[in-house]
Amino acid sequence: MEEQEKTEQHPGEKPKDEALKNKEITEKTKKEEKETEIKKEKKPFNLLSSIREVYDKHYKVLMVFPFIILLLAIFSIAFQTITTGDFINRDVTLKGGLTITIPSENQIDVSALQEHLSRQFPSNMVSIRKLKRAGSDTGIIIDSDIGEADSATLGLFISEIEKSLGTKLEREGYTVEFIGSSLGASFFKETVRALVIAFILMGIVVFITFRVFVPSIAVILAAFSDIVITIAVVNLIGMRISTAGIAAFLMLIGYSVDTDILLTTRLLKRKEGTEMERVLSAVKTGVMMTLTTSIAITVGMIFTESDVIREIMIILLIGLIADLMNTWIQNVGILRLYLEREHKKKLAKNEA
Repeated sequence: MEEQEKTEQHPGEKPKDEALKNKEITEKTKKEEKETEIKKEKKPFNLLSSIREVYDKHYKVLMVFPFIILLLAIFSIAFQTITTGDFINRDVTLKGGLTITIPSENQIDVSALQEHLSRQFPSNMVSIRKLKRAGSDTGIIIDSDIGEADSATLGLFISEIEKSLGTKLEREGYTVEFIGSSLGASFFKETVRALVIAFILMGIVVFITFRVFVPSIAVILAAFSDIVITIAVVNLIGMRISTAGIAAFLMLIGYSVDTDILLTTRLLKRKEGTEMERVLSAVKTGVMMTLTTSIAITVGMIFTESDVIREIMIILLIGLIADLMNTWIQNVGILRLYLEREHKKKLAKNEA
């Protein structure tokens, strides 16, 4: 009877081990429900958010790429200077030589003529382009660095043109214009000097505007990088620069400084929002400006019949692409490092 009484339990009580087991099951269920809720709260992968996170948190690493490209561009220009004696490929207007204009309504194979003349005159520069009017070919223009005094080479050059074209050129059927080498070299020096003076004046204006050394240097460095990278790319594609090309580089200074000043003004002089919000605001405006300009330039480059305009458009397009990297990665990184340093100085001063 006593043993039976010991084994009897109150009907509302449960064994101790069963209660612990139920408790563990309840806690496990709650944990699983919590994990499910967290998974539901997680947002799906967003490419723009990921790019923004990298742009925000890893800007110091991103800064390495513009500087590497700038160094490669400098090495490329240095190699060009050592091997050719010029840091750019100059055409007749900047180097001196002759320009032969041959009107013709017949279709001329420019590539075959170019290849033939380059093979026959390997030591001379030869450049050929088509003359167009209302979308139709009206002739060709041949540029070469053959001097006016070298009449024997000029006669041989004309005869090789006739041989390639398969026709006799009457003296009245073409024109020859000469630019002296000293005149071309002098004009090249003057245009480069104008470019350097414009760059210096731009730097002075930037320093006067911001009155702070690091942001001003960042703007000037971005403009310098745009020009150097553009020159290197122009050399790599074998494009010859005329006086119009120098004018395009002058225009490029204005385009590059425009976005850099926009960025620096938004980041330093405006106080609303966080630092990254001000950067992104400048990015939206600046990139939109660059894209609309690039589209207009591309359309003009495609539809123009003028080689001069096409040369300007190509240089500007290359420069604007370079400016996207140099402004929104290089310049942003320098300015953010500067603001971080200034913030640490203020904290140290307040603590003292």
